[in-house]
Amino acid sequence: MSSDERDLTDEESIEENDEDYLSDTPLDVNPTYPNLDDNMDSVIIITTLPKVPEAKVEKLTKVVNKLVSRVGNLATFPEKGYTGIVMPVNKETNSTCGFAFVEFETAEEAIKARQVLQGYKFDKSHLLQVFEYDVACRVQDVVDEEFVQPEPAPFVPRPNTTSWLLDDAQRDQFVIREGSETVVCWNDGMKLAPVVDYDGHREKAAGVVWCEYYVQFSPKGSYLATLVPNKGVIVWGGEKYEKLARFPASGVQFVVFSPQENYLLTCNNKKDDPNAIKIFHITTGKLLRAFKMFPKGLEDAGKEAPPPPFQWSHDDKYIARMGKDLISIYETPGMKLLEQKSLLTNGILEFTWSPKANLISYWAPEEAKGNSPAHVYIVSIPSRQKLRQKNLFNVTSCSMVWQDEGEFLAVKVTRHTKSKKTLYNNLELFRIKEKGTPVEMLEIKDAVMALAWEPRGSRFAMIHAESPTSTKVNVSFYDMMKKQEPKKNKGNRSSVATIVPELHQTDVLEGKQCNCLFWSPAGGVILLAALGDSAASGSLEFYDLSGKTTVVKEHYRANAVSWDPSGRTVATIVSQPIEGGHFKYAMDNGYVIWSFQGKQLSQKNYEHFYQFQWRPRQNILSKEKIQTDVLKNLKKYEKQFDAADKERKMKKTLQESKGKRILRSKFRARMNRLREFYVSQKEERLRLLGGYDSDDESNYVVKDLTRESVLEEKTKTINA
Repeated sequence: MSSDERDLTDEESIEENDEDYLSDTPLDVNPTYPNLDDNMDSVIIITTLPKVPEAKVEKLTKVVNKLVSRVGNLATFPEKGYTGIVMPVNKETNSTCGFAFVEFETAEEAIKARQVLQGYKFDKSHLLQVFEYDVACRVQDVVDEEFVQPEPAPFVPRPNTTSWLLDDAQRDQFVIREGSETVVCWNDGMKLAPVVDYDGHREKAAGVVWCEYYVQFSPKGSYLATLVPNKGVIVWGGEKYEKLARFPASGVQFVVFSPQENYLLTCNNKKDDPNAIKIFHITTGKLLRAFKMFPKGLEDAGKEAPPPPFQWSHDDKYIARMGKDLISIYETPGMKLLEQKSLLTNGILEFTWSPKANLISYWAPEEAKGNSPAHVYIVSIPSRQKLRQKNLFNVTSCSMVWQDEGEFLAVKVTRHTKSKKTLYNNLELFRIKEKGTPVEMLEIKDAVMALAWEPRGSRFAMIHAESPTSTKVNVSFYDMMKKQEPKKNKGNRSSVATIVPELHQTDVLEGKQCNCLFWSPAGGVILLAALGDSAASGSLEFYDLSGKTTVVKEHYRANAVSWDPSGRTVATIVSQPIEGGHFKYAMDNGYVIWSFQGKQLSQKNYEHFYQFQWRPRQNILSKEKIQTDVLKNLKKYEKQFDAADKERKMKKTLQESKGKRILRSKFRARMNRLREFYVSQKEERLRLLGGYDSDDESNYVVKDLTRESVLEEKTKTINA
């Protein structure tokens, strides 16, 4: 049989067999198919990828796949070889086009990928740009026509956020939250009552709430942020406190400005909210990134400890947060991890930025297993170079305090004996600006309760006592620099005194009742305060280090102290939480403003008082030059200040006598009315008196009488 005959026979047998399986049901000519899903919401387009030849397409696809798979699950179809990534190739150049289509399983994952990968540093030469597929389609539909320059919007100048610094009297400002009121006031540092600058009257008239929770000034005083938990954060500025921006942050509890006032962090303290912490760009209002309350690995730590806070670097370039055995450092404004990885810090318990340089100090305890001691590191960012390491043994805890100029770092170390029954302290003092970052150790037998650096100085003060519960404590003062007296030469000429780096004690105050230290921003004066529920609550001591003088005052139940930026005045405060509830010291609510010499200037009491905050000032860049000019022309400035003082005293006198002057004016006005009434009744008076005028002096006879009275007589015998 030929092959053709055999094939024909097979086909006939197949047809015969198929008849047994064919149905007699008539065929439906209008079948129902499932709806075709043409939604492209789960697709994104990644551009600015490297252009590689066809031979390297597979390798590049794997790299992109690894990157995007971290964000979400790709929509794959292995049977057809579909990986969820399509990377077009230019047939003319036989290389990729520099972009790729990426499809995720859900639209939510696509949105997240766009947010995470936008601006991602793919390599040294490529920063990724990510777009939604729909956006690309809309761009494709744009008609290609001649571009017409649109009319620019009229220029509207932004309010001058530093206008308050131009005050003729160089007064400071503060803001208070009391009851339902939020009020910004001027304070002149004299015994004049604070003057209201703005109290939200414009918003009240419009029926708008401008603050419902706490307020916060920015670090340089340019902005005032008011919190309205239902809406978010509102930022105000300018001479008339104009609304500059609103940042949506539902349930916001607090905000943190970056040091250079470029960014704003908001937090609502909700552990289950994936966007609990938000970071905005202040000028544009753009949300840069959102975070959970707890970083990965510390989700279960919330029951025992608060979430680790974000901390800004001094120049706004970085923001960092501690995680489990690491510090995550993000670069602004992209908010991507520095070099795409965290800083590994095994066992870290605390870290802090230098206030004047991109340096991070952190400490970690001894490892439970192994012989690794506790250690303090100082790390340079972004190089991650470890500038200094200090190993510590038998450590219970540490706390780090930077000097405000970043020249010194004090680490208070609490150690224990081998039995762990006895605790003792010592200070590790780092000289950051010196070569090699030398470290000095200061041994202290007592327990150290507080430590504070003098602003713009090399001195520090600390409170210490035999026991942390002692009611009587000592306050010691140390200086990291020592003035070395000049040595006399043979010609009896003395050389110039020099300042050498040498730690030494300068003063000690014994038997004090305080638990907090507050240096004046101008230096030289420190306030020793007993705050809270201590036995000596409200005790205040103003100590002048140059004159060795102490002024003792009291503000009963004070729980906060705040110096104004100039160091001229200081406020002691009794406030209650704004969240509500019973506050047993409500009758003491309010504030007292003192001069740096301890003189009370003003006092205000409120039934409900929540917050007091001074408005910060910008740092003066040429401070030394300005001080030199002032000293050179001191007599000239003295006359100006004397005239200003006289004017203020006159205003103070007028203010104090205002009530008396009002009463005097009312009395004189009443006397004038009575006199006019008396004159108007003259004719009736004459008629009733039969023509007799009691006001006519000719109706009177004047007689002068002299009367002498002897009040006392004394007799005294004088011997001749």
